[in-house]
Amino acid sequence: MVTIDFQGQGRLSANWRSKLSGATGPLVGLVALCIFLTFSTDAFLSVRNGLNILDQITVLGIMAVGMTFVILIGGIDLSVGSVLALAMMVMGWTANIAGLPFALGIIFALVASAISGLFVGLMVTMFRVPAFIATLAMMSAVRGVANMITDGQQIVGFPDWFTMLAIDRNFGILTATVFLMLAVVLVAWIFLHFRSEGRMLYAVGGNPEVARLAGINVQLVTIGVYVVSAVLAGLAGIVLAARLDSVQPSSGLGYELDTIAAVVIGGTSLSGGAGGIGGTLIGVLIIGVLRNGLNLLNVSPFLQQVIIGIVIVLAVGAETIRRRRA
Repeated sequence: MVTIDFQGQGRLSANWRSKLSGATGPLVGLVALCIFLTFSTDAFLSVRNGLNILDQITVLGIMAVGMTFVILIGGIDLSVGSVLALAMMVMGWTANIAGLPFALGIIFALVASAISGLFVGLMVTMFRVPAFIATLAMMSAVRGVANMITDGQQIVGFPDWFTMLAIDRNFGILTATVFLMLAVVLVAWIFLHFRSEGRMLYAVGGNPEVARLAGINVQLVTIGVYVVSAVLAGLAGIVLAARLDSVQPSSGLGYELDTIAAVVIGGTSLSGGAGGIGGTLIGVLIIGVLRNGLNLLNVSPFLQQVIIGIVIVLAVGAETIRRRRA
C-alpha cells in the first residue's frame, strides 16, 4: 500500500507488512518445493547442486530486477529477450570483428540496450502507445537488428578473463557473475525501500494521475524505468556471453516470458503498485529450483513447460484471491 501526502512534496510511505505478506506465499512454496525435491532425488540437496542453481539463474535474476520495476509502474516489457541478444551481438562484433578493446564492446552493448529502452519509454509516454504494443514492436525490431549485425551468424571466442567470470569460483564458492546478480538485487532493493525515487514507482503503479498531482514526473519515471530494464537485459546478455563463450542473434528467445513469470510468481501485481525485489528473487529461485529438480527427475523438457505454466497460473490465481480478501 502506498499513501501520498498532497500538501507535502509527494511524500510516499510503503506498508512493510503488505510487502512482506506478498512474498510469504512464494517463500512457503519455495521451501515446500525444496523439501519435495530433497526426498525425490538424492542429488538435489548438495552444495554443488545449490551452487549450480545459482549459476543457472544469474541471467534470469538480473533481467527480473528490471522487469520488477516495469511491472511495479503497471507496465510490461516483452523486448528484454531481444535486447539481450542485441547487447551480445554488439559486444561480439565490436570486440571480435571491429577489433576494438573488449571493454569498449561491453560499453557499446549497454549503450545500445539503453537506446532501445529509451525508444520504448518515449513511445509509451509521448506517443501514448500501449506498453504491450510498444515492447512487442521493439522485440521484433531489435531482434532483426541483432541478426543484421552478422547476417545471422554467431561469434565465438572471447578473452579468457571474461569467460572465467562465469567459471572461476571466488573463495571456492560463488562465481563473479553470481556476485554481480546479488549486487544488482541488493542495489535494487535499497533503491525501492530507501530512496524516494524508488517509492515513486509504487505511486505511479498505484495511480498515475494521483502521482502526477502529487508532483511526480510520471513520464520521466516511466522512461527511466524502461531504460533501466533494457540496460539490465543487456547486462544479462553480457553475463550469458561469458557463460557460453559465444554470442548468437537467436539468444534470449522466450526469456521475456520467464522473466515476467519470475516477477509474477514472486508476488508483484501485474496491475502495478505492489510487490518488491525480495519476492522477485524468490520467484527466480522457484523457477531455477523447479527446472533443476525436473531435470534431476528426468522429466521431459516439453512437460517442464507445462508444469511451469501451471505454476504461473496458480501464482497469479493465489495473488488474485489474496487481494480480494485484503
